[in-house]
Amino acid sequence: MRLGHLALGLAALAVSACSSEEEAAFTPVPAADLVRTIGQGELVGFETEGGAAAWMAVPYAAPPVGELRWRAPRPPLAFQARREALEAGSVCPQVTNNLSAGELYETGELIGAEDCLTLDIYAPRDVAADEALPVMMWIHGGANTWGSSSAYDGSALASQQGVIIVSVQYRLGPLGFLAHPALRADAEIGDDAAANFALLDLVAALHWISGNIETFGGDPNRVTVFGESAGAYNIAGLMAAPQARGLFHRAIMQSGGTASVPLGIAEQGGGNDAVAGLAAGRAIAGEGATGADLRGASLDAVYAAYRDEDGELTSMPRMIEDGVTLPEGGILAAAEAPGGFADVPLMSGTNRDEMKLYTVFDPRLTRRLGPLVWPKGEDRYEAAVEYPSRIWRYNAVDGLLNRLAANGRSDLWAYRFDWDEGGSVLVTDTGVLLGAAHAMEIPFVFNHFELFGAFDSVLFNDRNEVGRVELAETMGAYWAQFAASGMPGDGIGMGPQWPQWTDTGAALRFDTRDDGGNEVFSRTESPLAIASDLAADGRVDDETRCQIARGIVARQPSLADAFAGALTCDS
Repeated sequence: MRLGHLALGLAALAVSACSSEEEAAFTPVPAADLVRTIGQGELVGFETEGGAAAWMAVPYAAPPVGELRWRAPRPPLAFQARREALEAGSVCPQVTNNLSAGELYETGELIGAEDCLTLDIYAPRDVAADEALPVMMWIHGGANTWGSSSAYDGSALASQQGVIIVSVQYRLGPLGFLAHPALRADAEIGDDAAANFALLDLVAALHWISGNIETFGGDPNRVTVFGESAGAYNIAGLMAAPQARGLFHRAIMQSGGTASVPLGIAEQGGGNDAVAGLAAGRAIAGEGATGADLRGASLDAVYAAYRDEDGELTSMPRMIEDGVTLPEGGILAAAEAPGGFADVPLMSGTNRDEMKLYTVFDPRLTRRLGPLVWPKGEDRYEAAVEYPSRIWRYNAVDGLLNRLAANGRSDLWAYRFDWDEGGSVLVTDTGVLLGAAHAMEIPFVFNHFELFGAFDSVLFNDRNEVGRVELAETMGAYWAQFAASGMPGDGIGMGPQWPQWTDTGAALRFDTRDDGGNEVFSRTESPLAIASDLAADGRVDDETRCQIARGIVARQPSLADAFAGALTCDS
């Protein structure tokens, strides 16, 4: 995943740290031995620069355009001729932001095409059709509003760990999540009455894998869904969605979440979303708009409904308790109900410093002089990050796994990613500024160190190469062992035995040998414990403590009582 303007804001550091000649662009070439015949027709792939086999932008559903906008995905269309699967497909419609914009786009631009329901496949170069390798379906992050499958190169993970990687695109923003009675009124099939169309896209991708992956050397009976951030959040949705049952057999959530919005609020307003479904419908196609009116509106009109008077994008729809894909009460209610969650082994974890990705340029916490960035006060910076990062962990790990364990589930594992050895230039130390930030584990899982574009040469340098590559190989081995057997074990001899989750918070910590190595630890998180620790934190004054607490409660109002009970702050 390349993180756009965050990279541009720091890229000058890379220039001051090192220089190199531009590498010649890689040009994929069709490989005669990588022709595969699937239900849609013939498909030809290529050998990647890293030496894996790949097939790019393979359609897994019909284009969700025109009459199929805001409907459940329909079966993919047949190819008219042999399809050369050599290039990345169009990204799904999205508005660029400070994390996704880059050299090609400014922030606030609407890019992409609705004909985007494609997937990318990576396999060991010489895999045979009958090898039945474990399959890992990657679901990208990006707040369910931006991102693409092609930003992730699965070549190394596939080749080194003997797995098939399938990276999937799905509808984003209001095209992926929208509750409106007019859309339900003209449903042609039951799933058309959903509001979480993105979840149904992922179900369609799983159906495609079930019917086609054997041709690429994969085992349709050993499919693992794994994803980061919004991708992991969507996995939690798939675990609760009845449409996905039986289509995957293990799940890995990296820095995920479990929040959802009641249908009435998503449709009529009253929650944290700035634009509810009915209001968006009026803005898109006028008062009393029918389903046909909404489907006939331009893409610009759809996204204009979510812009303010300055053209800035406001809050977008979130996962909705639509009664079709998610029950009332959403993901957590499903996890609490016997049989409400897919009965498959689950790994869930977070990064120690999740929130550093979002605070590195916060003028309240850091100073900036040209390309140089440093904390105004390291203690204050660390405290401002620690508590919301721990809340993230509570939501993604303790809160979810404890609910499942209460229903008798034991096939649960947790981790924490702690790598913070990024390079530095002058006063800018990425080990402090970014540490184990949100998304930092992705290059380690894929063993492909591209995250911040030009800034990668500072973050991932020669001095930390040996340790990070060893850590990447270890993490890849655990992920692959889990995909193969449903248990991470010892990562095929690469590390300690990973304990199952218990009420002591048993988990595996990932880090390099120089920083303590991979080790088992136990730690539990709860809102009250986090609030109490914040109240007693001597690194910050009362005003800063209350600022941190207010920020947490603003993002998650349900935590207000826990923080009010531990801290005395003005409202």
